[in-house]
Amino acid sequence: MAVTTQTEPAPTEPPRTEPAKGTRIRGTQRRGIALHASLIVGVLLSAFPFYWAVIMSTHTSTEIFSYPPKLLPGSHFGDNLSKLFDSIDFFGSMFNSLLVAVSVTFLVLFFDSLAAFVFAKFHFPGRRVLFAMMMAIFMVPAQLAAIPQFVIMAKLGWIGSMTSLIVPAAANAFGIFWMRQYMKSAIHDELLDASKIDGASFLRQYWHVALPVVRPGLAFLGIFTFMGQWNDYAWPLIALTNPDNVTLQVALSQLNGVHGTTDYGMVMTGAVLALIPLLIVFAIGAKQIIADLGKGAIR
Repeated sequence: MAVTTQTEPAPTEPPRTEPAKGTRIRGTQRRGIALHASLIVGVLLSAFPFYWAVIMSTHTSTEIFSYPPKLLPGSHFGDNLSKLFDSIDFFGSMFNSLLVAVSVTFLVLFFDSLAAFVFAKFHFPGRRVLFAMMMAIFMVPAQLAAIPQFVIMAKLGWIGSMTSLIVPAAANAFGIFWMRQYMKSAIHDELLDASKIDGASFLRQYWHVALPVVRPGLAFLGIFTFMGQWNDYAWPLIALTNPDNVTLQVALSQLNGVHGTTDYGMVMTGAVLALIPLLIVFAIGAKQIIADLGKGAIR
């Protein structure tokens, strides 16, 4: 007698239901709203210190330390401004800082981009050794070079002059490293080969081929260098021995205790005014970076 076995049908998965189109749209909108809200919160947190500095520059020291803190502008900005100009040579110090920062920025952009162009696109004996030595210098803290640098500047007779601030900072390892990495990927070898066929010299290749391509990298390096020189305090304090011929950061440090007790309203007024050139340079440089990146994306 034959025995027949019945096999049970395999369980079938329930059909998957695709989310409705309206549900997907609402989910995308919620993520977009959450992203924008987080960005707005981040912007407010980042901008609050600048806002608080402006608010403090319009109050007296007593009002600054009062409780609850004052979050609206006061009426003492003019008084703080007058005391600031009476205490230090603000515009003279700002001119010194501008002279140093602008000169160093242009020199760094030229020398660092020129050296980076050679390291990135040309082969010569000892290239790797020289680049390794430069990176070793890059890892040495700048404070260790303060004493030897001061001795060299003293032997050259530059102590007390702006030359002692400009010449040592005319080139730096970070700028060369940054521009080398940027040029390796931004400048194609075919462009250089085509320029060589057209008879372009090294300097023409650098000026007409390399620099137009790497303008976003130069803009970043310019902003970084200008901000670093503008905010530099330690080396100008050491090198500029004449207290009447100092940069702005050193002059602002003299406001501490200039009237026996520190007038924080006056100090914050000077700090706010010192921020204005930085904001202008950052706005110009950021606009250049965004414009050039947009052009590159279109191409």
